[in-house]
Amino acid sequence: MLIDILAAAGGEAPQNQFGFMEAMEQGGAIAWAILGVMIIMSVGSFYILITKLLEQNKIMNQYKAVRSSFWRAGSLSEGASKLEKNSAWRQLVDDGLAAEAQHAKMTDSLEAHDWLHGSLARSEAAINSKLAGGLPFLATVGATAPFVGLLGTVIGIYRAMIGIAIAGSAQIDKVAGPVGEALIMTAIGLLVAVPAVLAYNWLQSRNRRISELLNGFSTDLLANITSRGAVKPAVLTAPSTQQAAKTTAPAAATKA
Repeated sequence: MLIDILAAAGGEAPQNQFGFMEAMEQGGAIAWAILGVMIIMSVGSFYILITKLLEQNKIMNQYKAVRSSFWRAGSLSEGASKLEKNSAWRQLVDDGLAAEAQHAKMTDSLEAHDWLHGSLARSEAAINSKLAGGLPFLATVGATAPFVGLLGTVIGIYRAMIGIAIAGSAQIDKVAGPVGEALIMTAIGLLVAVPAVLAYNWLQSRNRRISELLNGFSTDLLANITSRGAVKPAVLTAPSTQQAAKTTAPAAATKA
C-alpha cells in the first residue's frame, strides 16, 4: 500500500540496503571467505550423513541373509557363497577361513586359539574403522562451525565500531550493515553445527549397534571353527524347539 502511494505521488519506493547480499558485500572478501568455509562444512556434513546412512542400511540388510541362510549351510565355505561379495559379513567369514587354514600349523593349542581369536578381532576392527570413516569430520564441524561464525561476528562488530568512530556518533545507517553481517554469521555457524552434531551422534549410535552384531557373528564363527562345525548359533534350534512345543501341546491335550 505504501509503495502504491509513493508511486502515485511520483516518488520511488525505498530500497532495502541491509539485506543478506548487501551485508555480505559490505563485509568484503573476509565475509565471503567465511561463508565459503561454512558452505563447504555444511555440504560435507550432509554428504557424509547420506553416504554413511546408506552404508549402514546395507550392512543391516545383509545381516538378515546371515540369519536366514548362512548358518543353515553345511559348512562355512558353503555359507560364504550365499553372502554378498565385498560385504562386511563375507569379509569376516573369509578372514576366519584363512585363519583356520593357518591355525592347524601352530603346535601350541592355546596360542593357536588366541591367534585365531585375534585374527577375527582384527578383521572386525577393520570393518568398524571403515564404518567410522568420515565421522571425525562431522565432529570437527560440530565443534568448530560456531567459532567460524563467531569470527565473522567479531569482524562485523569491529567494522561497526570503526563506522561509529568515523561518523562520530552511533548512526543506525553506519552500524546496521556490519551488525547485520555479524548476526548473519552467528546464525549460519549454528545452522551448520547443529545438523553435524545430530548426524554424528545418530551415526555413532547406529555404528555401535552394527559393532554388536559383528561381535556376535565373530564369536559364533570362532565357536564354529574351533568345534569343527559342531557349534552353531541358537537361532537355528529355536524353530525346532517351537515346533516341538507345538507338537507336544496337542499330545498333552489329547491325553487330558
